[in-house]
Amino acid sequence: MKEKKHTKSQLLLLEDVTNLGRKGDLAQAKPGFVRNYLLPQKKAVFADKRTIRMQERLKEERATQAAHDEKEAKLLAGKLKDLSLSMTVKTDTQGHLYGSVVAIDIVKLLAGEGFEIEKKNVLLPKPIKFVGLFDINLRLSEDVPATFKLKVKGDKAIEEVKTQVEVVDEGEESVEAAAEAEGEELPMRSERKKEMNAELEERSKE
Repeated sequence: MKEKKHTKSQLLLLEDVTNLGRKGDLAQAKPGFVRNYLLPQKKAVFADKRTIRMQERLKEERATQAAHDEKEAKLLAGKLKDLSLSMTVKTDTQGHLYGSVVAIDIVKLLAGEGFEIEKKNVLLPKPIKFVGLFDINLRLSEDVPATFKLKVKGDKAIEEVKTQVEVVDEGEESVEAAAEAEGEELPMRSERKKEMNAELEERSKE
C-alpha cells in the first residue's frame, strides 16, 4: 500500500501566525493545522483569486499595526531600561536556589509592576540557579530589544543557618581557649593532616 502524502494548502494569512508568517503573507500549512486551528480561529483563508484581492489591503493594515507596535515597544523598552527589581528565593548556605528562576517567574514579576509581556518575550538562555545581580534581556514586539536588572536574593533562612554556623565556630574557639588555659595543645588542622599523611606513607613502605 502506498503511504498517503500530507499536502500543504496555500493560504492567505489574516493575522500574524508564529513560525508561519505575517498578516497578508501567502503561506502553506498541513491540512490538520489548517482545519483544526487556522480556519476556526480565522487566522487564514484559502488563497484563491477572490481572497488574493485582499492581500494588498491586509499588508497595508499589517504595516500600520507594525508601526504602532514598534512605537509602543520602544516606549516600554525606555521604561524598563532603568528598572531594577528584586526577587527573594529559597536558597542553601552556598547561595544555590532550591529550584530556579525561569521565564514565567520574570513575566509574573513584571506583571506585578504593571508591565505586561509574554513568556516568549523573555530571552533567558538557561534558568537562574544562583543569587546575584542579572541583566534580563527581552525581545518585545517588532523585535525591539529591552533590558532590566534583576537582583535574586536568598531568603532569611540562609541568615539563620549562617548564624548557627557562627555559633558552632564560636563554641569550638571557646573549647580551644579553655584547653590552652590549662596548658594543653590542640594541633591545627593543617598539622593534623600532615601527621596523617606521614603515617600513611610509613604504612605504605612496610
